[in-house]
Amino acid sequence: MAAQRSPGPDTDLRGRTALVTGAGSGIGAACARALARDGAHVLVLDRDAEAAAAVAAEIAGEALGIDLGDLDALAARSFDADILVNNAGLQTVAPIVDFDPLMFRRMLDIMVTAPFLLIRAVLPGMYARGWGRIVNIGSVHGLRASEYKSAYVTAKHALEGLSKVTALEGGPHGVTSNCINPGYVNTPLVQKQIVDQARTHGIPEADVIEKVMLVESAIKRLLEPDEVADLARWLCGPMAGSVTGASYTMDGGWSAR
Repeated sequence: MAAQRSPGPDTDLRGRTALVTGAGSGIGAACARALARDGAHVLVLDRDAEAAAAVAAEIAGEALGIDLGDLDALAARSFDADILVNNAGLQTVAPIVDFDPLMFRRMLDIMVTAPFLLIRAVLPGMYARGWGRIVNIGSVHGLRASEYKSAYVTAKHALEGLSKVTALEGGPHGVTSNCINPGYVNTPLVQKQIVDQARTHGIPEADVIEKVMLVESAIKRLLEPDEVADLARWLCGPMAGSVTGASYTMDGGWSAR
């Protein structure tokens, strides 16, 4: 079970259902736990069904073992939620000339087309209830570019656009849509990049965090998933009803340059 905490007036989500993707670990799991602590019933969606089940059991939620890359199957499913957190993602580090086109397409499928399909699925119910919260976990790479990340940077820029269009269409119906754009977060996704980053940049693995990941940041540390989740839970709360179409950076000052 999630740790007990009495929701405050700005984060009371009792009676709400939240769908969180990529929720078996990292930022997604942190968001699932945070929303559950504030009273939401959480649908824990992850490709890894066992990981989803473990998080769901912890927070008395519901596990959904779904591969978001199977777009036909995803489009055929129905979803009903008051809150949607589009978090699932993956990363590949390689120069454009060596980038596998199939991987490029899969990354856009999971990080752009799947969020579109999920937003499309939940909006009718949100419109009918006159209330909804959509939080898209973007990245500083939705605002800035880095070498060797063509698919990821493209996908996160596209997610920014999708989020803003959703905000404009959803606003008259009580639905908000925002992006959270963190820098590097201490998650399995980031840890798995270290070997690829070292090889691509020609540096030792031990130097990757300092010389690649944090070189542009004024605050020289990785974010923790709970920090991102704390902002997400506020954006999902009742006091954020006029906050929409925004992009919240949590990048240690990277985008201030």
